[in-house]
Amino acid sequence: MTQQQAKIGIVTVSDRASAGIYEDLSGKAIIDTLTEYLSSDWQAEYRLIPDEQLLIEQTLIELAEQQGCCLIVTTGGTGPAKRDVTPEATEAVCDRLMPGFGELMRQESLKYVPTAILSRQTAGLRGNCLIINLPGKPKAIRQCLDAVFPAVPYCIDLMDGPYLQCNEAVMQAFRPKS
Repeated sequence: MTQQQAKIGIVTVSDRASAGIYEDLSGKAIIDTLTEYLSSDWQAEYRLIPDEQLLIEQTLIELAEQQGCCLIVTTGGTGPAKRDVTPEATEAVCDRLMPGFGELMRQESLKYVPTAILSRQTAGLRGNCLIINLPGKPKAIRQCLDAVFPAVPYCIDLMDGPYLQCNEAVMQAFRPKS
């Protein structure tokens, strides 16, 4: 039996990076981190878009429905600035929210910076896809993914998605003993 290749959406939401003003280090940080975590076969579906709520919603829907991503990880647009609308776009396209992800990410980030309380990242489900909003800084991305990723493979199992096998030396996925 061949294992289904997982498609994972990586979406950087940034006016300046999408305009070419600076390099997208955050999207690269997500790809690098997932490459370290996962030993199973996966394919990145990468998008770099500006902070426009409708475009973010359309991109999330396209990745979940047309591309068949089991997981979409966004970076950027989770702060209190007027153009930070990633959580609103995520909530608009999700069937159900998964508030524990945002709660744990903020709790983890507070160990490093007091401004973590300004972050509004969230997570939710659209069909068979888990969508997780991460902060915009590469260092914070790694801290947040280290905190929440142990639950991600089992969440995807529960949605009948592809089996995500982790490199146990780097990331220990939690799956209940059957």
